[in-house]
Amino acid sequence: MNKIFLAILLSLCIGMGAKAQTVAVKSNILYDATATANLGVEVAFNKHWSLDLSGNYNGWDIVDDKSWQHWMVQPEARYWLHEKFNGHYFGVHAVYMDYDIQNGSFMSVMKKDFAYDGTAYGGGISYGYQLYLSPHWNIEFSAGVGYLHFEYDKSVYPKDEEGGYKYRNSYFGPTKLGISIMYIIK
Repeated sequence: MNKIFLAILLSLCIGMGAKAQTVAVKSNILYDATATANLGVEVAFNKHWSLDLSGNYNGWDIVDDKSWQHWMVQPEARYWLHEKFNGHYFGVHAVYMDYDIQNGSFMSVMKKDFAYDGTAYGGGISYGYQLYLSPHWNIEFSAGVGYLHFEYDKSVYPKDEEGGYKYRNSYFGPTKLGISIMYIIK
């Protein structure tokens, strides 16, 4: 899945005329810690602007009675204060997620003892800092806040005989958090 995602993103970057020295590939180690496969690609268009696109996938059960399966896409436009891939930036991001969560809590929207199957979408603003390590390697720290709209079916866990009910819910708060290892392609 990650290889297909990377191939599509790199094809898009090449199609937009991006040069090799303006493309970076990254992985968020905070997602890695939750067994969520993730991959991001960032393309710089000039000294101050870049576009970051990350994708996450978790298709596994956490333990026998809990599950947090999801996939998520998060594009972000970034403005660099000094120069691309170096120092501070501010961003505007969007979020789309499809999920199936059972017997687990998530943000302030989902509670234990229920099963949720639905989607979430929204966006927000972010701040980040990339620490230069070498010509090819950086570490990125990022955080963002914003709004998410959830639409889901909710049922008692384990699933009851009556079936689920449709719900909608809004959330405002953290929408992005990351510590990423980056490789800058040259």
